Amino acid sequence: MILILMGVMGTGKTTIAKLFVEKTGWVYAEGDDYHPKANVEKMHAGIPLTDEDRAPWLNALHAQIVEWDEHGTNAVLTCSALKQKYRDVLAGNIPSGRLRFVLLEATRATLEKHLASRTGHFMNPALLDSQLAILEVPVDAIRISVEHSPEDAVQRLLLSLEALKA
Repeated sequence: MILILMGVMGTGKTTIAKLFVEKTGWVYAEGDDYHPKANVEKMHAGIPLTDEDRAPWLNALHAQIVEWDEHGTNAVLTCSALKQKYRDVLAGNIPSGRLRFVLLEATRATLEKHLASRTGHFMNPALLDSQLAILEVPVDAIRISVEHSPEDAVQRLLLSLEALKA
């Protein structure tokens, strides 16, 4: 299975992915590492990315997903995947049931608290409003609250995955 941990900035995608990988041994990729330099510079400056900016990034992520699928690798990828059309690119030609989106959710207050405590990240916290504005909540995602600890979120995710197998 391939999981895409998605959501707006401040939901703890990276933290939760790393904890999940510790518990499962799955392969992990940080979606932000696939951004072209120009995208990173725009986001650092607080300039929201356009769909055109995101296209090469989404295509690179899709290529990684295809590789995992071809090798039967269990993997987790972090990616905001805010719009349905972005999720469609990521999931393109991947067999049904092989890829699942996991929407990490929190209140605005929790997101702002997370962003205030974040260090060393290129994303400008001023972009939260633009991300919340374009988020299209997927109808078929596993939804996990991150209002509590990252460990709690991982436990909820593991339970959700077990329920899918049943």
